[in-house]
Amino acid sequence: QVQLVESGGGLVQPGGSLRLSCVASGFTFTNYHMSWYRQAPGKERELVARIHSVGNTIYVDSVKGRFTISRDNAKNTVYLQMNSLKPADTAVYYCRAQRIVGSPAYWGQGTQVTVSS
Repeated sequence: QVQLVESGGGLVQPGGSLRLSCVASGFTFTNYHMSWYRQAPGKERELVARIHSVGNTIYVDSVKGRFTISRDNAKNTVYLQMNSLKPADTAVYYCRAQRIVGSPAYWGQGTQVTVSS
């Protein structure tokens, strides 16, 4: 049974930091591209960052230089380090796993990140 379990969300002041974690189980983690998406109220879900199975990364322009995605294959875990957080980063953050483009993707349940003073 595939599971993606996110943690690490919460309330933080503007300029603060959070680290999200996503622990995966039920599939061969090393073969999968791992992504973080987010969805703010009234907006579509958007890709935030992706780390491919071989380690290369991509980021949406709005988080470049502030967010870092990484993976620990020994722990079946993907991380999202978020620094210099802004109110515009407020959203539910979702972890996603996909083996290849066009194949079925697995999603976590999401973790809320709120940036507010």
